[in-house]
Amino acid sequence: MGFISCTSFPTINSRIPSTRFTKQSTLPSLCTPKFAFRREDKPSFLLSLSSTSSIMASPIQASSSSSTIGETSDGLKVQSHVSIGANDLLIVGPGVLGRLVAEKWREEHPDCQIFGQTVTTNHHDELEKLGIKPSLKETEFDGNFSYVIFCAPPSQSPDYAAELRMAASKWNGEGSFLFTSSSAPYDCFDNGECNEDSPVVPLGKSPRTDVLLRAEQVVLESGGTVLRLAGLYISFWTRGAHTYWLSKETVDARPDHILNLIHYEDAASLAVAIMKKKAGGRIFVGCDNHPLSRQEVMDLMDQSGKYDKKFKGFTSTSGPLGKKLNNSRTREEIGWEPKYPSFAQFLGVSK
Repeated sequence: MGFISCTSFPTINSRIPSTRFTKQSTLPSLCTPKFAFRREDKPSFLLSLSSTSSIMASPIQASSSSSTIGETSDGLKVQSHVSIGANDLLIVGPGVLGRLVAEKWREEHPDCQIFGQTVTTNHHDELEKLGIKPSLKETEFDGNFSYVIFCAPPSQSPDYAAELRMAASKWNGEGSFLFTSSSAPYDCFDNGECNEDSPVVPLGKSPRTDVLLRAEQVVLESGGTVLRLAGLYISFWTRGAHTYWLSKETVDARPDHILNLIHYEDAASLAVAIMKKKAGGRIFVGCDNHPLSRQEVMDLMDQSGKYDKKFKGFTSTSGPLGKKLNNSRTREEIGWEPKYPSFAQFLGVSK
């Protein structure tokens, strides 16, 4: 209950890459093995989360012959001679969301290869067990992919837009190039209504939204697609602002600030549905269409009876409010509905 157990993927035949080495200077890291919790809320109240492997309760068995693609040492760069198929997928930043995307993509394309691009080799063993072929950021393939999804957070990159340009360079212009962004850029801080076409914060007003908007611009100019996600959660006890607040007991924040949520599984299924539609040059929104105030979130947790610890309350009466996201246009155009229609239903609380 609550914890996600990945269904087994079919064992795939590993295609061993032949390689040649060329000298190249070491490139800056995009991210560490930690994957930041994607959120629309104020960062001071949210949690940066570490290893993603704990949620994968049923690892997929991969062929024992699989190996890291693009493994480098002392500035050496590997060029991989791997045959790339029409439905093969490159995931840049295969953390919690990226791994769930891999699971759902393989359900649609059982015979495809899925590559997970990382900055280090720290989690490559985990990826191989999930049937994902790990590759390093510096890897150059013989050809480009029809499907690329970028799920890496901006927190560890000095030039996030440049990372998106690099990802775009690995897309062949067919299929779909999808960037999982955030709903933070929407310029609404009074708990008002907001949808896919609502105005965004002007460039130069906020360093945080500037990073996202410039990255989105790179994607859209390349013909790719942007998916602005609401706050992500995955279980009763881990990954979500609600669990962080519960651990603090009291939080210096407004209780009436509106939040928007989407379950990780639903974010992954929406991402796959968008890629299948090949809707380039568009912006979509991922949310459950059931916005809640911070206080309502914590009240639902208490009503669920799933938590022994009690939250004492939010203590602030000032500060910006949130927004009420609605993604009806996204749902209609993509033909998608969430598995978890609301946070209340996820908790088993009628609302």
